[in-house]
Amino acid sequence: MAIRLDHGTDELTEVHDINVTPFIDVMLVLLIIFMVAAPLATVDVPVDLPSSTAQPQQRPPNPVFLTIKPDGTIAIGDDTIALTALPAALVSATQADKGQRIFVRGDKATAYGQVMQVMNVLRDAGYLKVALVGMESRDAK
Repeated sequence: MAIRLDHGTDELTEVHDINVTPFIDVMLVLLIIFMVAAPLATVDVPVDLPSSTAQPQQRPPNPVFLTIKPDGTIAIGDDTIALTALPAALVSATQADKGQRIFVRGDKATAYGQVMQVMNVLRDAGYLKVALVGMESRDAK
């Protein structure tokens, strides 16, 4: 700590230090906003998936999830679509990349015939890479 002994002038000098307090306040507010917004950004349709003992695979960066609900309705992401509109919706969701893997999530209560009907539409549309999504079982090794 320094003491100024010369009291000859009352002139104020400029302070050349950066005040970082507002910067820290803004950063903390942004951190809180992102912490709240990140869980809301996930796209999930509520579906009761069956369990599987298969080894979990790595998730691609931008997966296309096709969900078959118990009442037979179909959704790509959060958008509910009709079965007849499925090929056009897949083209827009995959940017017409027929080599992209489609992740099919079917509810436990969904009839097997409905799942096969969707799989047939996928095959007819040219999407041959299909992955079935299930819940990880505790018995998986």
